[in-house]
Amino acid sequence: MSYADLSGHAALVTGGARGIGRAIALTLAGQGADVAVLDLTAAAGEATRAEAEALGRRSVFLTADVGDPAAIEAACRAALEALPELDILVNNAGITRDKLLWRLEPEDWEVLLRVNLTAAYHFTRHLTRAMAKRKWGRVVNVSSVIGEMGNAGQANYAAAKAGLIGFTRSVAKEFAARGVTVNAVAPGFIETDMTAGLPQAAREAMQAAIPSGRMGVAQDVANVVAFLASPESGYITGQVLRVDGGMLMG
Repeated sequence: MSYADLSGHAALVTGGARGIGRAIALTLAGQGADVAVLDLTAAAGEATRAEAEALGRRSVFLTADVGDPAAIEAACRAALEALPELDILVNNAGITRDKLLWRLEPEDWEVLLRVNLTAAYHFTRHLTRAMAKRKWGRVVNVSSVIGEMGNAGQANYAAAKAGLIGFTRSVAKEFAARGVTVNAVAPGFIETDMTAGLPQAAREAMQAAIPSGRMGVAQDVANVVAFLASPESGYITGQVLRVDGGMLMG
């Protein structure tokens, strides 16, 4: 899928080693952007970095615990040192700690919010200053349809993803006049490591709820992120684009 040439631009993709993050990193590299891949999984992260370089782009792999504000700040400094023109941020890193509410321990709640929501605050705060000075930037937050519809056993995940939508809309209003757009994508059921272990009955029930009749793939999400990162999307900000095969309408 091809959008405008992103040569001269650089992106940081958190959670960029596997699944949706990997697809995003490689799609942006395919459009000409240099890419910083940030993840805790070193082997997969290095492999993604090498694939981006094979596309003819500069790429760097960074490792950081995105639940640790100090580690995020250090990673942002390293990313800017490696790619000074960094002007695209994709907040994709996320985890699950699925449990029904009465079994959901405080740590299950707190660690998930640190990784899935608070990390986006830290990355966006650190990296948008340079974007605003250059009067051009793109921030894309990876939320979820679960943040809009809720789901039993995922109160922590739904709260974080809903919070990410509110964060997106608020920061978009702050940055719009500075040439920096802030949008979110909300994937539905996507074929990833997280969904690979689902029982067959659960998969069939999911597919039955999707008008398109299939689960999505990581590239479906990456294509939308690539558009939101492109110059063509410059008049779109504060929006949530669902990538869910029509599962959640209205």
